[in-house]
This record gives sequence, structure tokens and C-alpha cells, in this order.
Amino acid sequence: MLIPPSPLPPFSAPYAPDDRAMATRLLQAARLDAAQERRIDRAATALIKAIRANDDPLGGVEDMLREFALSTKEGLALMVLAEALLRVPDARTADQFIEDKLGQGDFIHHETRSSAFLVNASAWALGMSARVIQPGETPQGTIGRLTKRLGAPAVRAATRQAMRLMGNHFVLGETIEAALSRAQPHSARQQRYSFDMLGEGARTADDAARYFTSYASAIEAIGRTADDRPLPDRPGISVKLSALHPRFEAVSQARVMDELVPRLIDLARQAKAYDLNFTVDAEEADRLELSLDVIAAAFADPSLAGWDGFGLAIQAYQKRASDVIDYVVRLARGLDRKMMVRLVKGAYWDTEIKRAQERGLDGYPVFTRKAMTDLNYVACAKQLLALRPRIFPQFATHNALTVATILELATEQSGFEFQRLHGMGEALYAKLGEDRPDIAHRTYAPVGSHRDLLAYLVRRLLENGANSSFVALAADEAVPVSQLLRRPADIVGSADHARHPNIPLPRDLYGPQRKNSRGIEFGERAALSKLVSAIAAERLPASGSIADATEMEANAAVSAARAGFTTWSRTPAKTRAAVLRTAADLLESRAAHFIALLQREGRKTLDDSVSEVREAVDFCRYYAAQGRELFGEGKPLPGPTGESNMLRLRGRGVFVAISPWNFPLAIFLGQVAAALMAGNAVVAKPAEQTPLIAAEAIRLLHQAGVPASALHLVAGDGRIGGALVAHPEIAGVVFTGSTEVARTINRALAGKDGPIVPLIAETGGINAMIVDATALPEQVADDVVTSAFRSAGQRCSALRLLFLQDDVADRVIEMIAGAARELVIGDPCDPATHIGPVIDAEAKQRLDAHIERMKKEARVHFAGQAPQGNYVAPHIFELSDAGQLTEEVFGPVLHVVRYRTDRFDEVLQSVERSGYGLTLGIHSRIDDTVEDTIERLQVGNIYVNRNMIGAVVGVQPFGGHGLSGTGPKAGGPHYLARFATEQTVTINTAAAGGNAALMSGGE
Repeated sequence: MLIPPSPLPPFSAPYAPDDRAMATRLLQAARLDAAQERRIDRAATALIKAIRANDDPLGGVEDMLREFALSTKEGLALMVLAEALLRVPDARTADQFIEDKLGQGDFIHHETRSSAFLVNASAWALGMSARVIQPGETPQGTIGRLTKRLGAPAVRAATRQAMRLMGNHFVLGETIEAALSRAQPHSARQQRYSFDMLGEGARTADDAARYFTSYASAIEAIGRTADDRPLPDRPGISVKLSALHPRFEAVSQARVMDELVPRLIDLARQAKAYDLNFTVDAEEADRLELSLDVIAAAFADPSLAGWDGFGLAIQAYQKRASDVIDYVVRLARGLDRKMMVRLVKGAYWDTEIKRAQERGLDGYPVFTRKAMTDLNYVACAKQLLALRPRIFPQFATHNALTVATILELATEQSGFEFQRLHGMGEALYAKLGEDRPDIAHRTYAPVGSHRDLLAYLVRRLLENGANSSFVALAADEAVPVSQLLRRPADIVGSADHARHPNIPLPRDLYGPQRKNSRGIEFGERAALSKLVSAIAAERLPASGSIADATEMEANAAVSAARAGFTTWSRTPAKTRAAVLRTAADLLESRAAHFIALLQREGRKTLDDSVSEVREAVDFCRYYAAQGRELFGEGKPLPGPTGESNMLRLRGRGVFVAISPWNFPLAIFLGQVAAALMAGNAVVAKPAEQTPLIAAEAIRLLHQAGVPASALHLVAGDGRIGGALVAHPEIAGVVFTGSTEVARTINRALAGKDGPIVPLIAETGGINAMIVDATALPEQVADDVVTSAFRSAGQRCSALRLLFLQDDVADRVIEMIAGAARELVIGDPCDPATHIGPVIDAEAKQRLDAHIERMKKEARVHFAGQAPQGNYVAPHIFELSDAGQLTEEVFGPVLHVVRYRTDRFDEVLQSVERSGYGLTLGIHSRIDDTVEDTIERLQVGNIYVNRNMIGAVVGVQPFGGHGLSGTGPKAGGPHYLARFATEQTVTINTAAAGGNAALMSGGE
């Protein structure tokens, strides 16, 4: 299909503009005259009274939120149960999950306050189950007694039924046919619906095809049953772009435009044939620009001309909402078309905050205060109302004050509609329908299985269950109406209070001790383009320009470092810390240079290169902050009067730092910075594959203020490393690499005469992830693919061995394999590449040999195709027993083992038997399972319900046990002390004639 060019340039607006500047503008525009405010108060008060007077015998979300507030243990337990229970296929896991969650709240003594059937039935079912499961009983013991006392099936059935009761009320139907049947009018007033086909975003091509078919079938069914009313008084459907493409991400823009736009046009043409409302749902902030690229290209298709039903959702919590409205109206005008726009507040606020913090952005793409979102919502509503009839606004809200304000702003009471979620806001809109039958509202109705629905329901509960939410407060008689009528502008107060006082900017995440490293959002086109251009413009040193040292030169470097040690060790700790902070600032300012080096010499993708530069910056700042405290004036200790006792840390001497090729900047700088901060001189030997990166890092440290006499680079292979370790004047070795080489170093140090010096070693591991049936398969697939295949599997922390509960193994393996198939393998300098080459031909040969062996000994679930060169594609093999994997396989190869729930202990034994203990992943919603596994396994870094790579300095200190290293953990509070010696100084302060301080003291 030939895609027509968009009539507009791509959308562009500041990604995370300053809150204060935005608040200044919004506050100035928010004021209405006194008569308008009085009318808004009257209208909103009438709606609130209707909500409070409502006595729906069935009940709704509002009733559930009052009964099981998310601030209570019962509310949280109910939320987790709802999210996961119905996807658990086996009885044993379901029983353990139910016991785990019902034991966390007091469901036995919970007295229902609501008369609603939904609430009472749910509370009864949960309470009945909880009575059987008494606190303190073990899962195994309880399950045995359940059968005798009530029967496990009865408990399981009661709890599942409680979940289904909620599901039945909040979903319109499990199929589109059932939903349409239920949506048939039962009164003279015809209702408008927009149907939302539930499900997670696509992870695989099969997912995307299935969702496309689901949308197409739904459009056909909706269209066939629709009557002959004209738009906008017709039903509609909402589609998610991320459900239609498995790699809906900014770096895959070209591929998305080629593959997704034709699919969206096909669906839109089908919707046009029935004259339906067709709304493209909103995605996260990092996908906004990409979404608008897709929307603009599809909307411009000539075949859609003459149809007014195409639309999109805009999120008011995004700071770019007003800019999106401007773009959309320019698009509509440019094509002389009309468009429908659903204005929502936004559903993924917590995710947006975390993503911005993780990426070290300068600000947030969303408002951090709810009142600012409410303020922006009204401003956007006013903007949309002024664009009628070119734009048909659809205001999605359950807030009575927002409804009343929009009614006041809409001087013409036509050409727009309100929207509510099915199962919510019924009383509000029933009252509005009575008082203003001319004002239309549409019900946004989820359609899908209970399994899909309940994850959606949890999101709605989170969205509306917060203490500050209007939905959570509106029906509470204890909350004065006047509190609900407070205007967002009054709550914000002034522009100085636009940001949440307890949510620091991403740069300030770690408080006054240190700045967070600066990152980039690839979803911001301008920032990505600027970075890519800067990288391309960098002039890099020639390959081979760093000569390998001879053994004589290596020995000379140690002697020179020994001579430089005295001066550097006597440099005040605050000065050494200032040098490291300067180095961090220089590294950030030269990020493009080091990224270019990492891509060329380290063969790293753009994403990995950016992350590595940030980690190196974090190491410098973290050790500077730690070192100022640890190596300052010393720590006074208690003792008898008349003497002082002080404990101080001092540098040891010359440290040899031996770093690997897989993190040639971050680990290299982390080792060197730690040793320097502790007052040591350093001889740094980088991996033989990546000397240029090391040389540039050393040059930067010298420029930052580290004396050349205190820091020396010695390039070379393992023989040079051996010579450095053997030198009699070294005071310690810090090493990251293989367990085999760590053993060699340890033996060499132990065999020397002279002082016993420390070895700080971080080695690899056969890192495992354990997944049970309560885990969300889509989340598991995301985290497994990231953990096993990112960086071509060349991380110490990478996932090697996946244990899957057999009840869900087939589905999860299929999803992981499908997601792996969508990864792009190729040039690491291309931002669209997910997997670059392995480090060299030798590494490829080792991996190819292992893959060939696995093809004979194991079941092949996926074997990717790699281009020519040192590329190794992802592979997935199923083993009959974990013991078949006897050593770390350092590449994109995942080994899977199934387990039965009654043999879970054997899984833990398998992990223990390996002898490694670096990283472990656990995916489970059962807290007891998580806690028991953590207690049982001696593993350095354990990650629960997330991926297991990318440890952040100072947040997830990194290092393992057993065959995985010596500790202490890099990037942790105990690391620097290992580079130092301790010195206690005791002074008899009474030696000169007596204790004057004691004798002169008053009473």
C-alpha cells in the first residue's frame, strides 16, 4: 500500500517543559467571573448530591473503592487477587495465591458498609475463604486442612467467584456479540457506546495479527447492529496502536510506518463503511510522537475523505496536550476534514514518573500534581470547545466539578459529548441526563475475557482509588461538598507550587548527595536526532593507536604509581571527591564522544551505550559522595574520659584494576574511581579488545585533576595482567571477568611472599529466573527478552536459565520466542538495532559451538537468523534438567526448564547446586513464594517482577557470592572500605597535667 505523505511536518513540542512556566499560563487563564463560578457550584453540587443519594442495588466501582480502600491491606490484597487470580490455571498455585492474599487483610472481621450486592457478595466470598485460611498456617498445611474442613475447591470457587462478580459488572461482555446484546437500549433514550477490546500490547507478530482480527470482527459486528442515526450519535470502537505492532517504539519508526499504517487504514476504512466513531487510544508519553506520525499518515489517506468519525484520545496529564490539540486541528484543516477528540486525564501516571526518573530526564512529561492535571484538563476543554465544528470534543470524566465547568464554558450546548467508563459514573450521568437531556454522553465499554478484564480493572482502581481522587471522595458523606468544589487553581495556589513537593526532579532523585546522571528519551525525536548527529560528528582515535605494554613497562608503571601514592593519599578526601565530580561532569559533556567509541570499539547499541555512559557518571558521583564521608576527619569512638579515640580509613597503596570488555567504560571507571577515592594510586589494565575507551577515560580523569603519577594505563593481554598481579609492590587487585581468571589471580596473590593483599572480584554466573502461574505472561516475556538477549547476552547479570511452571510454560515460551523473533540484529550504530555483534570472532565460535551442541541435546524453541559477521542470533533451548547447563554461556542463548509446583523445592536446589550466586529473577504474585525463595538462595542481586539486568549505582549495588565473586558490591555503601586500611588513633588528652575539660565542667 502506498502511504500518502502527511500534510504537516512531524509533531514537535518540548518533551518535559517547566511546570512553573506552564502553571503561570494556566493560572492566568483559569479565572471566571463570579456569576459563572456560582453557576458551576450549583451544577456540581446537584451532581454530587445525586452521587451520594444513589442506592444502586448492584453497586459500582465507587462502592468497591469505599468498601476496600487502596490504603487498606484488604484493598491492596483485593487488587492483587483481581489482577492475577483468573489467569492461574492450576489448583495448587491458585490455593497458595488465595491464602497469601487473604491472609494479608482482615476479611474475616470485615463489616460491609455498603448495601450493594456486588460489594456484599465479594466481601462474603472473600471472608468465607479467609475464615478457612487462618494466619500463620503454612500453604502446605492449610491446603491439606482445607479439603477436610470445607474443601479446597469450595474456597477456590468462592474466591474466583468474587473476582468474577467484579468482572461481570465492569465488563460489558466477554465477546463483542455479548457486549452488543447487553448494550441494547432498555429505555426510550438511546445510549452511545465506544467499545474497547481488552488486552495487553502485542509482543509478537501473531499477537498483532490476532488483535487486528479482533478489531476487524468487532467493527463488523458493531456496524451490522448499528441503527441509522448519523454521527456523532453512533457507536464507536477504540483501538490501541501498541496492540497492532510488536515493536511500537520510537527507534523502530520506519518499520512501524511501513507495517502499522496500512493496518490502521484498513480498520479505519472498515469503520468508515459503517460510519462509526473510530478512536485511536492514547499511549505512553515516549510513544506520543510516533503515535501522531501513524495517525497523521492514516488520516491523510484519500479513501477516508468525507467521513467525520476518525478520532484520537489526548491525555491532559501530559504537558504537551495543548500542543497535540493544535497539531490535530492543523491536520484536520489541512485535509479539510473533521475529527473527534476524546480528552482524558490519563491512566499511566505512575509509570510516566518512574520512566522519567530512570532515564534521568531534565523534567517530567506529565504533571506531578493532580490539581495541575485538572487545571490543564479544563484549559484543553476550553481549547477544544473553541474548535467546534472542525473538532468534535468528547470529554471523558467522572468529576462533577469538571462536568459543571465544561457545561459553563460551552456557550453552545451542542457539538460535544461526555464519556464515562462502564460501571462508573452512572449516578452522575443519570442526573445530568435528567436535568440536561440535550447533553449527550457515551459509555466507554471494555469487552474481553475476565482474565484480560481484571488487569484493566486494577488499573482503573489505581487511577480512581487514590485518596485525592474525586471518585474516591465524592460518595463519602464525611467529605464536605465545599472540599469537592475547590477549584484546581485554588489548590495549586501559585506557579511556585506547580510541582509536587515530594516528587523530586529526575536529576535530583538522589538528594543533595549527588546528581542523577543525565539521560535521553528516545521518544523525543529532537533529542534523539541531536544525539545521533553529535555521535556522527565525533572524530575518534584510530584503532590500534594504543600499543600493548611490555612486561618491563608494566613493572615501571607500578613503580611510578608507588611513587605517586604518597602525594595522592595525602590529598584531602574532599579534594579527591571534587576531582571525581569534575570527571563526571566532563563525561556527561562528552557523552557523544564516548558513545561513539562504545559503538565502534565495544560494538554496543545506542541504548546500551547511553546507559553505560550514565553508569560511569553515576559511579564517579556516588563514590565521591561516599568518599567524602568515609575518608574525611574520621569517626570518633566512645571511651573513658581523658582520651580521644578516632577510627580513620587510609589508602592501601597501588591497586591494579583489571576490567572486562563488556562494560569497557562503566566497570573500568567504577573500579578506578573507587580506588582513587580511597586514596590509592592505580594501574589500570583494560580488556585487550577495548583499549581506546580506557585510554580516553584515563585522559579524562587526568584532565579532571587526577595526577598522572597516581593513575597509569597499561594495555595488553592476560600475560600483562599476570605480570601486574605478580608485582611485589601492589597493595590490591580489583577484577571483573570470568571465574576461571579470578581463581588464577587469587592463587597468584596467595603464593606471593610479603603483605596479604585483598582481591575484590566480580565474576559471572548461571543466572536463573523462576516464573510461576500467577505472573503476567506479557510482563514475563518483556523481562525475559530484555534479560537474556539485550547486549547480545553479554552481561554478567544476563538470564541464562529460565524455570517455568509447566501449567503455563507452553504459552510463555511461545510468547518469548515470538518476541525474540521481532528483535532487529545488525549495525549497532543504527538506533533501530536491538542486538549488535558479539565482541569478537573467538566469542562467536564458542557460542556457535554451544548452539550446535544444544541443537542435538535439547529441544529447540527458537533459532534466530544472524547476518554475516560476528553476530549470534537469539536461541531458546528447552532442557530436560537444569544440570545440563554446567557453565556460563556468555551470549544470547536462553535455556528453559519446566517444573511442577509440587517439585518447586527441586528448582531451588538446582540453583543452589550451581555454586553461582550473582543474579536471580522471580516472577510471582505470591509473597510467600518470593520471600521463601529470597530466604533460601544466597544470590547477590534478586529482582522480583521485573527484568534482572541494569543494576543502578547506589540503588542496586551489584555483586555476587560463591563462584560469582567476593564482594563487597560495586556501587554500594561497603565497597570503598575494601580499598582502604583502617587506623585507630588514641590520644591521652589528660597527659599534660590532668583532665581540664572534666574538671572545668559545670553541674
